[in-house]
Amino acid sequence: MALFLGLGIAGLVLLALALVFDGFLEGVLGGAAEGAFGGLVSLPAIAGFVSMLGFCAAAVQGATGLGTTAAVLSGVVAGVVTAWLVVRLSRLLMRDQTDPVLRSDDLVGAAGSVVTPIPAGGYGEVMLHLTGQPVKYAARSAEPVPRGAEVWVAEVLSTTSVEVRPVER
Repeated sequence: MALFLGLGIAGLVLLALALVFDGFLEGVLGGAAEGAFGGLVSLPAIAGFVSMLGFCAAAVQGATGLGTTAAVLSGVVAGVVTAWLVVRLSRLLMRDQTDPVLRSDDLVGAAGSVVTPIPAGGYGEVMLHLTGQPVKYAARSAEPVPRGAEVWVAEVLSTTSVEVRPVER
């Protein structure tokens, strides 16, 4: 049982090393590890396999009293399942895409409302809804715009200010 517990602990240490030296093995092997076995040879997958092999085999041997062969077989099955889950989860997380970065051109045409009245030729504030989030900008307009009026962005003046025009209905 000590050997199995040692394997489990070694797998946890290997996992910690995989987290600390993320991508190191892939860099040293030059991508050869990723090409072999369809990406199954990753440090976290190996660590998961070794840990589950050791801990599951120790649990089966200690709890059931079955022999070493049955404990190793159950540990191998648990290790393979764990390695497969690690690979699947890693691929899922790598496919997770973030929203594109908002550019100043994306503001032109955006609708919003005035939160601080805009005097003619002066600055006030508008609340725009960009990618589902409210964002406040300093705003200027050629004509006065009262608080609560609906506006749209005609031009981006800087990263924090826009020129707006009232929505005419």
